[in-house]
Amino acid sequence: MNKNWEMKKLGEVCEIVNGGTPDTKVPEYWNGEHLWITPKDMGKLDNIYVDETERKITDAGLKNSSAKILPINSIILSSRAPIGHLAINKKEISTNQGCKGIVPKEGLLSLFLFYFLKNSVELLNSLGSGTTFKELSSSKLSEIKIPLPTLSEQQRIVPILDETFTSIDKAKEKTEKNLQNSREIFDSYLQSVDAEKESLGSLVDITTGKLDANAATENGQYPFFTCSREIFAIDNFAFDCEAILLAGNNAVGDFNVKHYKGKFNAYQRTYVITVNQENRVLYRYLYFQMLKSLKEFKMRSVGTGTKFLKLGMIKDLEIALPPLSEQHSIVAKLDALSSETKRLEAIYQQKLAALDELKKSVLQKAFSGELTGA
Repeated sequence: MNKNWEMKKLGEVCEIVNGGTPDTKVPEYWNGEHLWITPKDMGKLDNIYVDETERKITDAGLKNSSAKILPINSIILSSRAPIGHLAINKKEISTNQGCKGIVPKEGLLSLFLFYFLKNSVELLNSLGSGTTFKELSSSKLSEIKIPLPTLSEQQRIVPILDETFTSIDKAKEKTEKNLQNSREIFDSYLQSVDAEKESLGSLVDITTGKLDANAATENGQYPFFTCSREIFAIDNFAFDCEAILLAGNNAVGDFNVKHYKGKFNAYQRTYVITVNQENRVLYRYLYFQMLKSLKEFKMRSVGTGTKFLKLGMIKDLEIALPPLSEQHSIVAKLDALSSETKRLEAIYQQKLAALDELKKSVLQKAFSGELTGA
């Protein structure tokens, strides 16, 4: 830490403002002119600034709730579900009770405070308390200490952080695009298969497992397939065959599919799909077609909370069905593409992780007084 920097409590250099929610049953409180943001809204932001919100409240909504107007260039922090989303408002704004408004006083730049809090997300989470979900209180937030250099030193540091983070974000964007492209090569090859389509219900038999998700055992002998991407273990098996395992529910519709041959067991909401007696489709080919169809399943899934796949949705899925000899050739090509895609994904994921670590390193240097230049 730079010995010339003061250590101040946030409560000494900022005003911390709680939010609130007007009664949603009173139409007169809503669709007004005042921006109003929640942690969920903050999670959708694609940059650090906010100048528009999905919902707005009226003057009456402000007067009849604990929501308050925050001045421009305040820091908005989500203080529960989750703790740690951050934004700077470019227009006056109000928040719900899941956010804290942090208004810097004279001598503290908004962006310097923003970057400090960005560097302190782990600390913020550690200070949260609660059983259903963790919440960071205003009192604990106000006790956090911030290193406070002179205003001129803040003005020197902030542009360095801006430029560095912009460069890192551009590198991340390029890497994420490369990652997306590597996956699309795989999908585009499958889409190019030229053959008559048939419904899955005419090609396979579909059942489900019978067990609860908590039936897994730590050192079980057999694989236990649930709706998780992770494969668990169990002491007994109900199936001894080759099969495609499709997750039947997921909190956000992020379904997954697996291919397995041997003894296994399955959760009651995991679909176990086996090729029927006509034997017109290869398991490996079917697996790749199911992988390609996960986006469609997500769009067609039902449920307001947890998303579900109904049996009819799966049976009605249509896939291109070339002759078995051609399926063998396609599978060989897809296996090669899959290996290459996984290799590229591993490289790109490592690069993304390295870029995130670089951000942390730069922030740590900035707030220990070690940031010397761009």
